[in-house]
Amino acid sequence: MAKRRTSERIEPSFEGSKARGELSVSESDRVVPAARGKGKAKASRGRAAGPGKAAGGRADGGTRSGSGRSGGGGRSGGRGKARRARRGGGLFGLVRGMAYWMLVLGIWVGIAGAGLTAYYGARMPSATTWSVPDRPPNVRIVSADGTLLANRGMTGGEAVGLHEMSPYIPQAVIAIEDRRFYSHFGVDPIGFARAMATNVIEGRLVQGGSTLTQQLAKNLFLNADRTIERKVQEVLLALWLEQKHSKAQILEMYLNRVYFGSGAYGVEAASRRYFNKSAREVTLSEAALLAGLLKAPSRLSPARDPKAAEERSQIVLAAMSEQGMIGNGEMTAAMSAPATRAAAYWTGSEHYVADRIMEELPGLIGDVRKDVVVETTIDLTLQKLGEKSIRALIRENGKSLNVSQGALVSIDGSGAVRAMIGGYDYANSQFDRASEARRQPGSAFKPFVYLAAIEHGRTPESVRNDAPVRIGKWTPENYNGKYYGEVTLTAALSKSLNSVAAQLAMEVGPKAVVEAAHRMGIESRLEANTSIALGTSEVTPLELTAAYVPFANGGYRPEPHFIRRVTDASGKVLYQHPTGSVPRVISPEAVAMMNAMMAETVRSGTARKAAFGWPAAGKTGTSQNSRDAWFVGYTANLTTGVWFGNDDGSPTKNVTGGSLPAIAWHDFMAAAHEGVKIASLPGAGWRKPLPDVPGPRPALPVGSPEDEAPAVPSARADGDPATTASIGHPVPAANVGDERKKPLGSIMDIILGN
Repeated sequence: MAKRRTSERIEPSFEGSKARGELSVSESDRVVPAARGKGKAKASRGRAAGPGKAAGGRADGGTRSGSGRSGGGGRSGGRGKARRARRGGGLFGLVRGMAYWMLVLGIWVGIAGAGLTAYYGARMPSATTWSVPDRPPNVRIVSADGTLLANRGMTGGEAVGLHEMSPYIPQAVIAIEDRRFYSHFGVDPIGFARAMATNVIEGRLVQGGSTLTQQLAKNLFLNADRTIERKVQEVLLALWLEQKHSKAQILEMYLNRVYFGSGAYGVEAASRRYFNKSAREVTLSEAALLAGLLKAPSRLSPARDPKAAEERSQIVLAAMSEQGMIGNGEMTAAMSAPATRAAAYWTGSEHYVADRIMEELPGLIGDVRKDVVVETTIDLTLQKLGEKSIRALIRENGKSLNVSQGALVSIDGSGAVRAMIGGYDYANSQFDRASEARRQPGSAFKPFVYLAAIEHGRTPESVRNDAPVRIGKWTPENYNGKYYGEVTLTAALSKSLNSVAAQLAMEVGPKAVVEAAHRMGIESRLEANTSIALGTSEVTPLELTAAYVPFANGGYRPEPHFIRRVTDASGKVLYQHPTGSVPRVISPEAVAMMNAMMAETVRSGTARKAAFGWPAAGKTGTSQNSRDAWFVGYTANLTTGVWFGNDDGSPTKNVTGGSLPAIAWHDFMAAAHEGVKIASLPGAGWRKPLPDVPGPRPALPVGSPEDEAPAVPSARADGDPATTASIGHPVPAANVGDERKKPLGSIMDIILGN
């Protein structure tokens, strides 16, 4: 019995009494809770079958095996539910996970950004040494009456205060470039994020996100490299600018330095460039156009693509309306304004003058280190008259006569250049044909030959035989091959007879002709050969015209000049054109005889088309094959030279000095002298023939004190008109900035100071 009891299997009990020594576990001892429902029922059935036979034991084994499988499934299902519970379940869990990793990523990006900022910031100079660099100096060039001719310098325009410029300009710029300008601290995180989002959506870089302060920092201190280092430095400098300067100061600095395309830096230069007006006078539509250029100054410039500029300006207007800066009515009116069209380059002949002045200025005041005002001798009315005349004649006759360029220079008796037109259109070509291009003057050089002959004893009544002559291997011929036999020098000069001029040059010698020309004002190198009588040595229109001035003012050679005075912004005089006596270069007697001969050229000679009712004299000139056509003439008030030709030296179609040049001279001088009291040329009373004796005629030594002009032939600094005794007419003062101006009256009243 004992043996049987030993072999008796003791089953673990989960419920009921627990006898001592029995193996038992409770529900709480399970690692995985018991299954509910069917599993529980099966367990109950398994326990009921427990006391059976061996077969029943096998059945229990099957039941346990099944219960084990069933229990395993219950445990697997429980673990799945636990995992889902821990994840929070579904889409919410995914979003929460992404937010977590985004936060982690943001922290690391912030750490990396701080490290880069610290690294690149350490490479910059100490903030205590930072300072805003001075704006590049501007050179303001004004006419004799104070009218602006041009601005020169790196910016091309003077600085304009925020309170001075049109209020539409800052509004338009803020609306399209930095709408939160007045609320951010130099960097706009919202704007930056928006720009980056737009770039991602577009798949390309379409917005930058830089504030106006950042753009100013870049313009002031940095280069255009697109690197992380430069961007970090830009941010640091923008923060510094916001700490050191007010918003108004930052905006003013920005608007006066930013690039607006077509070579214009700053709003003043851009306004002059595109609208030919000051930034103070800019309208709403014009301000929108300027603001629109900032996105792509070169591409959107109205000088390059007016349509693109107009479309961009309408976007700016819409932005201004959206932000409440303008009303719908204002926007509609501005959008309906005609599109702005600008020349591809600055236009207007006054820019030839401005370029010339910029070449001379360093020699007068040294390097330009601050804003200066250059008061010129230019009469803008005369300047425009000359420009109009040159352009009209080329426009009407250019194709038929194969002439494409012209130049005009006008100088008063004091040497002040009153007008200078260097070409047909400055916008198309900035080369100055008036002061830089050297051309053969042809017969316009003959007055110096005749002057040398008169100074060697000849007179206007001297007679020479106009016939073919041979000088060595050279045989000068008259125009059209026509000869007149015995003629006076007056007739020979008025008809521009080449044979007589060549005879006179041989009589006095080429060196005497060269000396006379240099003494009168020709500065170019002249070849002392026999052909010099026909003007084969090249000269510029400016120097040739200046060399005629002594004929007009009684024999004195003043220094040709464009600049009367230079002052700084405070009015301090940096340069004043020197005043004082000028030397006499030809005697009064020689002046009288030369004027008598050259007056006949206008009355009955080759320059008849130049006559306009005033006592006038001058000389035409035509180079070989009609490549160059000239007329230089003068009254007692003005000496004006005109040239027509082609830049490449190609021949014109028979254009002579008596055609286009004489016509242009007539149009210019007639308008300039309108309403002015007629004045005779110096020496107009000379009529008596003098004996034709060989050898030089006695004359005062050139440049001697007793032979100098007794009065100062220039405008005095005090603004009162100075007089030139040799002319007997007042010379105008510029009166730049003088608010006590009288009505201008006629053009020549301005010249004469009446």
